[in-house]
Amino acid sequence: MALEVLDSLSLPGDPAKANEDFFSHDAGAAVVLDGATPLGDALMPGPSDAAWIAQFGARRLLAHLRDGNGARKALRGALADAQKSFEALRRMPPQEKWQTPCASMMLAVPGEEGAEFLWFGDCAALIKDGDAAVTVVGESFDKRAAEAQRAQALAKEKNLPPASGLSRPEFIGSLRATRNRINSGNYWLFSPDAKAAAHVSRRVVKLSPGALVLLSTDGFLALASDYGLYSPDSLMAAAQSKGLAALGEELRATEAGDPGGEKFARFKKSDDATALLVRLG
Repeated sequence: MALEVLDSLSLPGDPAKANEDFFSHDAGAAVVLDGATPLGDALMPGPSDAAWIAQFGARRLLAHLRDGNGARKALRGALADAQKSFEALRRMPPQEKWQTPCASMMLAVPGEEGAEFLWFGDCAALIKDGDAAVTVVGESFDKRAAEAQRAQALAKEKNLPPASGLSRPEFIGSLRATRNRINSGNYWLFSPDAKAAAHVSRRVVKLSPGALVLLSTDGFLALASDYGLYSPDSLMAAAQSKGLAALGEELRATEAGDPGGEKFARFKKSDDATALLVRLG
């Protein structure tokens, strides 16, 4: 089977800053990447280290897939490419892991009887196959709930609104300590480290021709996971009926109504939000 793109959306969390999400697709694959917001000075040229890893990763993944590599081999190649480029272009080696560019990822590669999904972090795929309920691929709902609890607890400790921003000095030490755990234990992300390929999550789903897949970064999935405006089933239905642009407007209106995060605990008023709706055929 091949992929047909029906709709796409990618919104920056702050129009004045780089969008650190990125998506790419062709008939043989679709991917979304969500670069982790930098917690200090940039090491790479360009507007943002997070934007670099998301864009570089998406392009190299599809390039390796077009060369005929399977999903796992394409991932290993893209990670090795990122490691080589990072080591060649960075201003200096990172002193701590939190300085290393990294991203969540959801990759979908169709096959003869369905699709293979590889992912890191809290990107997700929602799958609608015929009359069956929507299948959620990834752990985004659990990860987002844990993130909200962390934001709420840290904000209470520091006596600040949760959505005060990642760069607040009251928050930055805790956030860097958490980021320092990347690429260790069970916490692996798409990053300039070829070893991450061995730790990617994988699922193969048998699907019928005409099945729909909504690939999403956590910023878009917040409509369901954080704000409770939709269930996975109703979000997929709304993506088809309303379109992704309308859902993006609803997302930003919800966040504008709770700018400090008192109702919906989070570290930023608005996150980059990306979604890609595709059909298998």
